[in-house]
Amino acid sequence: MGLTSTYHDRFPAHIAIIMDGNGRWAQARHRPRVFGHQAGVKTVRRIVEAASEIGVKCLTLYSFSTENWSRPKAEIAALFNLLREYVEQDLQTLHDRGVRIRILGSREGLKPDLLALINRVQSTTADNSQFELNIAFNYGGRDEFLRATKRAIAAGHTEDTLTSEVLESFLDTAGLPDPDLVIRTSGEKRISNFLLWQAAYAEFVFTDTLWPDFTKSDLEACIDEFQSRDRRFGNLSASEVA
Repeated sequence: MGLTSTYHDRFPAHIAIIMDGNGRWAQARHRPRVFGHQAGVKTVRRIVEAASEIGVKCLTLYSFSTENWSRPKAEIAALFNLLREYVEQDLQTLHDRGVRIRILGSREGLKPDLLALINRVQSTTADNSQFELNIAFNYGGRDEFLRATKRAIAAGHTEDTLTSEVLESFLDTAGLPDPDLVIRTSGEKRISNFLLWQAAYAEFVFTDTLWPDFTKSDLEACIDEFQSRDRRFGNLSASEVA
């Protein structure tokens, strides 16, 4: 399948994905949840490559939320190990492709070795510009607001100087374009504290496909849906003005 929409001028430069359904995918196969997360990492590799191939410039993936700390300790440890493995195995390949990697989220509660890994991946790819890959890890939108506000105050901003533009400069996504399209897999229809500020005018597409089964064709179908919509950003469409 290829992109079939006639609205090729309406292409999302930045896509954000809530990767959901790993656990249910594993459960359906009578396997532990970790098995589903392992399959999900393979999908990450496929979709990062697919997004770059079809012209997406920026991709943000929601991998571990601040609320996920309530999960069983063994599952949390497995998720952290999968992040380590993904970075260790794919960093050089992504770097060679010109991918800049940014890890969004709080550093609180992360072990020193994981912090060192995050710093290494970001510093290694900092000058790349072919593709932006953002991994939201230990991330929550409300937490991001709070951290950004504290940083702005620490920088000397007051009620008189704190504007939307100033606050955006202290967000985890500072310097990145807002997402045009937010996709959530697995059939759930909520945003779960993801990019609350940045997704204010994003289009949302919800698909029943579980994340481990999500393919390039599914991504293209979501983009087709995005391209068929009339994005007005609060304004009237041309037909309504007429």
